[in-house]
Amino acid sequence: MHRDSFPSHEAAHVQARHGSVTRNATALIMMGGGARAAYQAGVLSGVARIAAQHGRGHDPIPFGIVAGTSAGAINGAGLAIQAANFQAAADSLSALWHGIHTDDVYRTDVLRAGVSGARWLSALAFGWVTHRRAPRALLDNAPLGSMLDELFEGHRIQASLDAGVLQAFAVTALSYSTGRHVTFYQSHRRIHPWHRSQRIAVPAQITVDHLLASASIPFLFPAMALELDGHHEWFGDGTMRQMSPLSPAIHLGASRVLAIGSASRQRPGWFDTVPAGGYPSLAQVGGQALASIFLDGLSADLERLLHINRLLARMPELAGDAEGWRPVQVMTISPSEPIEAIAADHLQQLPRTVRALLTPLGGTEARGAAFASYLLFEPEFTQSLIALGERDAAAQADELAAFLYGIIPGTSSRPSPGSGPAALAVQEPVLQAAGELPKRRH
Repeated sequence: MHRDSFPSHEAAHVQARHGSVTRNATALIMMGGGARAAYQAGVLSGVARIAAQHGRGHDPIPFGIVAGTSAGAINGAGLAIQAANFQAAADSLSALWHGIHTDDVYRTDVLRAGVSGARWLSALAFGWVTHRRAPRALLDNAPLGSMLDELFEGHRIQASLDAGVLQAFAVTALSYSTGRHVTFYQSHRRIHPWHRSQRIAVPAQITVDHLLASASIPFLFPAMALELDGHHEWFGDGTMRQMSPLSPAIHLGASRVLAIGSASRQRPGWFDTVPAGGYPSLAQVGGQALASIFLDGLSADLERLLHINRLLARMPELAGDAEGWRPVQVMTISPSEPIEAIAADHLQQLPRTVRALLTPLGGTEARGAAFASYLLFEPEFTQSLIALGERDAAAQADELAAFLYGIIPGTSSRPSPGSGPAALAVQEPVLQAAGELPKRRH
């Protein structure tokens, strides 16, 4: 967890509030990362365990707003359809990731994987001669679609909204057709759509196609067609060009945000263990490219937010409602151990066909483990990430209990509403001027 993104114990305890108002305005943000998203399931399992310790495990999820992108959108859907029972939702997600296999997500049989690889090679080498139709993606993620068709019950999101245990659920994807970054949201109350430069939001009934579109890793998985403004556009992974991942949650009414990232905290030593000699492999370059897509947006947005919060702390007179300033508390949890190192220990668990595709790219070497980690949907790897997420949540148990439930460590007491100073504040027009978060419309 980024320590400077969370207030001191004293400020957190007096600021945190318990009850429907605060829960409704508390958002959960989950980013993408392919198989790395198993870490999110582990964190949520750990948070549910903390809730159970305080007698609230079977209460509704402590997040009125859930916003997800890519694999984080799929995890978010799992929470949204079981929003009435946090423990059940967390257990279902953990079970899904605990037993997942690569062929549950994309085809790994020799015929399909071999044909796909051959088509890509022939298109690259001879496409200009043959003029044959280019393949849509390197991998066929039809199994993921089938699994989501079986597990995802869209009407249960509306049931959660109607019951008031969920205020809004949002999924973000990128339109290849227009370059617009689109947030599709389903809400309990009417929320005016927002429009910013190359970023828009539209109300929609979230379906499996929205989840698949948001999780369509560029080049690896095919794009999905979604209806927008009365016509169809082709959409891919929502983490592409996502400069402001916090924006949808704030637009949807959040004043408190828990963000679960999938980027490991910078630690000395890991990259020293990776052979640095020689020209970087394609997998090594690809790993950095995917990191820029999946991992950098949230940390960059948080840095900007924290910078503005520190500015506001020096100028408290600006935090007046008349000028549109609104406090937003943010807590982040990210892997305390390098996921790349964990992936390097599990590369041999990849199916043989996938290893055959990755080996020429350097994806089965230690320095290519970052690239492989996005595709490593195997139990040994995902279970390690779940365990890491549970440990990281347990290490922050006091902070999470205070942030989500207003519980002072060692007691069951609750702070009085409205007492104490604002812990973290965001002035949205300032962020808008910087090209980030827009002003909330009432």
